[in-house]
Amino acid sequence: MTDSLLIVFTKNLVEGKVKTRLAKSIGDRAALQVYTLLLEHTKSITADLNFNTRVGYSEYADDKDTWNISEVSKFIQQGSDLGERMKQAFEEGFKDGFRKVILIGGDCFNLKSRHLKAAFDALDDKNFVFGPALDGGYYLIGMRYMYEQLFQNKSWGTDTVLKDTLEDLKDEAVFLLEPLNDIDTLEDLKACQPLLNQIELND
Repeated sequence: MTDSLLIVFTKNLVEGKVKTRLAKSIGDRAALQVYTLLLEHTKSITADLNFNTRVGYSEYADDKDTWNISEVSKFIQQGSDLGERMKQAFEEGFKDGFRKVILIGGDCFNLKSRHLKAAFDALDDKNFVFGPALDGGYYLIGMRYMYEQLFQNKSWGTDTVLKDTLEDLKDEAVFLLEPLNDIDTLEDLKACQPLLNQIELND
């Protein structure tokens, strides 16, 4: 699928700067451990799929993390908020000639390769695809052409993000994947036993 691009947004693995909401409950060290495992999972589900991958970092392009520089393109996210950063990433993808562009974060442990395949397949017939998150946001967004309004006037990090985004697209062809849970809070972590089993939590 040389016309398909997957963009992964990630934060650099710096203690105290990742999963800050979760860290309030389990501490910075454990939160970093959680995020590291989430990124390893994300890498594993994208490794063998036949599309181009770009990894966008929050602060600096890390050549020594889980993604091998020979396998993906790396860049630094640009923009004043999440919407602006996503918009610019999509714009670059379409400018470079990709016909189907999908963006995900690195914090959904229940995301599988089959979801990514289904999302790209959906863009054969639909103009937009979303993976709804249980907290009211989305874990995946994909499109066949640039639609800037999706990234404007949104209250990022709230439970209305997906609802407000779909309202922008009420006259468009949209495909929705199954809802999944991001790992943002202690409750999210406790609901994901396979991940919880790998974390060293202090009593």
